[in-house]
This record gives sequence, C-alpha cells and structure tokens, in this order.
Amino acid sequence: MLTVDFDRLGLRPGERVLDMGCGAGRHAFEMYKRGADVIAFDQDADELATVREWFTAMREAGEVPEGAEADVKEGDALALPFADGEFDRVVAAEVLEHIHADVDAIKELVRVLRPGGTLAISVPRWLPEVINWKLSDDYHNAEGGHVRIYTAEELVDKVTKAGRSNDGTPGDAMVFTGKSYAHGLHAPYWWIKCAVGVTNDEHPLARAYHRLLVWEIMENPPALRAAGKVLDPLIGKSMVLYFRKPESA
Repeated sequence: MLTVDFDRLGLRPGERVLDMGCGAGRHAFEMYKRGADVIAFDQDADELATVREWFTAMREAGEVPEGAEADVKEGDALALPFADGEFDRVVAAEVLEHIHADVDAIKELVRVLRPGGTLAISVPRWLPEVINWKLSDDYHNAEGGHVRIYTAEELVDKVTKAGRSNDGTPGDAMVFTGKSYAHGLHAPYWWIKCAVGVTNDEHPLARAYHRLLVWEIMENPPALRAAGKVLDPLIGKSMVLYFRKPESA
C-alpha cells in the first residue's frame, strides 16, 4: 500500500531518489519500477537485506526499466551519509513520528535534496492518532514506537524553517506545495486494535477487519477503492505533505 503519490512528487525516470526510513521497501520498490536511481535508507540491517534481495529479484524478473538502479544504505537519519543536494526527490514515509530529534532529521532531508527538488513526508494524521493514544497506552509506549502526534501546521512549520539558511533568510525556506490523506480504511482497524489490545490479533473483530484489509491490499476491489476515496479525506490514517526546495537555495 503506497502512501506517497509519486506523480505529485514529480518523480521521473533516471532521477536519483532517497527513501529515508524505507522499512520493508514499499516506496523504494515503486520508485525503482518507475525507472529511478533509488537508495533505500534505514537503520535496520535485517530489513535492508530483504529490500536488497527484492531489488535483485525485480531486476531479474524484468520489472524495472533499462538503466534503473537501486541499492541500500544503513545509517542514522540524523547524519545522512550523502552529499549536499545529492537527490532529486526525497521520501520519508511514516518515520519522523519515531524520531525524538525530528528537527535534526528534517534538516538532513532538506540538506541532501537538490535545489528545485521535491520532498514528500508522511506521518500519522492527527485525529486518528489521537484516538489511538486515548484508547491504548501500549500503542505508543512500545519500544521504537511513536513519540509525537503532528498537526499539519506543526510539520509544515518545521520543514519550512529547516530549509532556511543560517541567517534565517526567508527566501531560502522550503515551499509547501500541498497535502493529501491516505489509508482511510486502516484507521478503524487500529481503533479496534487499541480498544481490544494492540497485541490481541486473535480477537474476532480484529481478525475480521484484518481480512478486509488483506483483501484491499491484494485485490483492491472497486467497492473498497470507492470506500477509500470517501474515507481518505475524512479519517485517512496517514497525512502526506509535499514540499519544493527553491532553486535559489
């Protein structure tokens, strides 16, 4: 299930792109299929090993355009091992809510993005996330769990300020270009999980709803696509913000 809209991001074949906090690699795989030169970045070596295997399998199966490249890189989001302006597009999907020093991580995302490049950041949406926190302490107190709940205004402010030069020149600030919401069908699942116990996967209601989500992911039937279009703007679990780095940066 993709969260970021790559057409909206402006991704084109041959561009160098970073998937920061790639996890299992879902966004990295899609960008690779679109012909990008992809770096999947994460601190989890085991997940990166699996992502690398999938990159190889995709290439061998002929699922990627000629000339597209993909690799993995392990490291720290607070000190990205890349040059200034190295990437045309940067994606950080569902990762900033896990990082205590999120402003430092955002500064790194902005630093490695070239002038004129675009950035997409997705985080849990405020209202669905607040409900999860109210229903269950275990949801956010788990090791490596969520440490904050963002509003759109807060995250826009942090990203635009991170893009300013050291003297605070406003003209160098990142430009916010819009937002969207995704995964409206997923928010009720997590409300159920938080209500019955986040580890209680065998609860009948949780199991039934999980089957619905598997059906959505695997088959994407028209009825669920239609439901998603209605629910995404109302209770979409994820919020996606898009930014552009000024050419003058």
